[in-house]
Amino acid sequence: MLIVDTHAHIYAADEKKYPPIDKPLRPPEGKATVEDLRAACRGNGVEAACLIQTSTFYRFDNRYVCDAARADPDWTAGVCTLDPDDPHSPGLLRQYVRDSNVKGMRSIPARDGRLAHPGVEALWRAAQEVGIVINALVGPEKAGELEQMLGRFSELRVVLDHCMNPKLGPTFDETVETVVRLARFRNLHAKLTFVPTSSATGYPCADMHGACMRIAGAYGAERCVWGSDFPNDLWTPNVTFAEHLRIFTHDLPFKEADRARILGETANRLWFGGKLRDAG
Repeated sequence: MLIVDTHAHIYAADEKKYPPIDKPLRPPEGKATVEDLRAACRGNGVEAACLIQTSTFYRFDNRYVCDAARADPDWTAGVCTLDPDDPHSPGLLRQYVRDSNVKGMRSIPARDGRLAHPGVEALWRAAQEVGIVINALVGPEKAGELEQMLGRFSELRVVLDHCMNPKLGPTFDETVETVVRLARFRNLHAKLTFVPTSSATGYPCADMHGACMRIAGAYGAERCVWGSDFPNDLWTPNVTFAEHLRIFTHDLPFKEADRARILGETANRLWFGGKLRDAG
């Protein structure tokens, strides 16, 4: 089965070449370079990975993710993050796509809090022109604005990062239902990475299985993807890389054809142009 990790953050060992922001959020073990990710992928049968710009470490400085993606195009796809308030950002996006194996952009609201903002729209327009994927990193409070953007850019492929991060508590069911409601937009895809990040337990995160199956059922496996949340000692401290993968390979009751789509086939189509070799 082809397996693609659609959500891995990487951190450079050389902080002189790739300086972090002031007071960055650091992985506790410090083993989170692209080489460390490759070792984790190889050890778990994962064939390719999307390198997600680490905003909590580099903010809008995309040099490390671009360099890493450009150096290993056979198994990586870069996903940058750009400042929607900077008028130079659409041009940078085009440059990254042209020169650095960037296949996606993580989209965040503008400085004033709006997602339906001219700067965000300019970046989505550029993404649509160059044919890459938008990863929308928003919470349920932005659902209305996301609907506006999805309607305006109906041909643009969009992935909902972490499915709006549903958290156990009084808003959990409402958040899940918001994500389900958004499934009516056929250009929107669900990144099911919230299972360990939202769970109150360790492996197998059974308290999130129902929500995951509910969302996957609404979108269909052809619009769902898996991602590891690497480095797991930072982002999923109660669940390892291998355990997170096993939740999707063994514990969630997917049909095998759907499991194959969620674990690799959908990601192959979105970020790798369908060019990845089936590892089976």
